[in-house]
Amino acid sequence: MTEPPALPEAPLPAPETQWQPLPRRGAVFAAIGSAIGMAIPLTLAAGIVPLAFHYAHWLLAGCAGLLVGLAWGAWFGWRRHRLTFWRLDEQALGVRRGHLWQSESHVPISRVQHLDLGRGPLQRMAGLATLTVHTAGTRMNTVAIAGLALADAERLRDRLARQLDHDDAL
Repeated sequence: MTEPPALPEAPLPAPETQWQPLPRRGAVFAAIGSAIGMAIPLTLAAGIVPLAFHYAHWLLAGCAGLLVGLAWGAWFGWRRHRLTFWRLDEQALGVRRGHLWQSESHVPISRVQHLDLGRGPLQRMAGLATLTVHTAGTRMNTVAIAGLALADAERLRDRLARQLDHDDAL
């Protein structure tokens, strides 16, 4: 029997060589989540500490803690989202976060084990997704990029998966 002729491999999409920002519409969700996360402990602390010292206006202090927590958390979440960038080149997926204290992670494509694409109800409404890249090893074994545009998340997932399939075939 003769084997059918091998089909030519489809070319891989062009890599994103420049740092790409997350879409602006995701900053609202990041701000809301961070505001809630910051408001709860500040409200509790601002209400319980004065109560412990028998301060008569502990409720007023708790409300002030709530307002400060919401405002500070919203600003922090919005800023963190706006200062998150990603890049995919031939060798690695890169994620850069921060301004004053910057962190930059590079995940070599050869270390990628599997990929997850998550979309909650609010993310679906806004056309956003979270791409989680699971890697080999124990340190930094997952890298998640929340707030990606759905098209970017799918393109990254498909590109990384295609590269995995290509590497497995070798």
